[in-house]
Amino acid sequence: MRPVIGYAMVALASTLFAVNGAVSKVVLSSGISSLRLTEVRCTGALVGFVLIAWLRGSSLRFRLRELPFILLFGVVGLALVQFLYFVAIKRLPIGVGLIIEYIAPVLIALWTRYVWKRRLPRAVWVAMAVALGGLAMVVELWRGTSLDGAGVAAALAAALCYATYVLAGEHGVRTRDTVSLTTIGFIFAALFYAIIQPWWTFPFARSSVDVSLLGRLDTLHAPVWGMYLWVIVLGGVAPFLLYFGSLKHISATRASLVAMLEPVVASLVAYAWLGETFGAWQIVGGCVVLAALALAQTLGRDPAGRE
Repeated sequence: MRPVIGYAMVALASTLFAVNGAVSKVVLSSGISSLRLTEVRCTGALVGFVLIAWLRGSSLRFRLRELPFILLFGVVGLALVQFLYFVAIKRLPIGVGLIIEYIAPVLIALWTRYVWKRRLPRAVWVAMAVALGGLAMVVELWRGTSLDGAGVAAALAAALCYATYVLAGEHGVRTRDTVSLTTIGFIFAALFYAIIQPWWTFPFARSSVDVSLLGRLDTLHAPVWGMYLWVIVLGGVAPFLLYFGSLKHISATRASLVAMLEPVVASLVAYAWLGETFGAWQIVGGCVVLAALALAQTLGRDPAGRE
């Protein structure tokens, strides 16, 4: 196990997820619904993971007794977290949606401590509190902005689903390789959306339409199908592989802490691309989050025996 590699994998995954937020907002502006975009991402990612699994010779077999876990991981952990995230960022600024969703590391730590009965170093709780404070600065929560109720509810629900998929992922990689676990999860995620909204009702004609890139790039246009490819490959396959692969090297608690880099990067991207506000408090908050991440990386071994 190499903790440095694990931290680097989470950081890169978080960066890709952050950029994907802006790309997804462009797609959603074209009239594609959050449900349909999630269906595209899940199904497209499934095709990519099946190909990778085939090339690697990874087994996709599972026992019937594993089905409850796989359903939890695939439907709640993968399918719903993506849908709820898209709903949240459609109704809220990307940074605000993510700060709410990143209550998840607190839930993960609480589950690890009180359900799995693992004692966590005090520094983990300190790092978490510092990081959440930094994220609050990034989105300037004290400004009293009127938030969309449905967007806030979606972000809170996404936090629960995010905590579920991280904890389930840590459990799953103990017995399966990253590729087979993620592929099986996406099989059930894709099936879930194919059942509730069949593919023969998909608005394929809209895929060829050119859509404005919004914000500072509003004079530029790209086809919706090109945005789909980005969401699938760089916003789906690559970051999920990196994130779950990192759980071979670091614990779910620490992975979720480092993943708090995502709202910082997302706010930077939203400012540079979409023109969303980014001022002094965002800079200070970003530095605070990075300091918390540095603290998380300098911790000793956790009770699971991993750095």
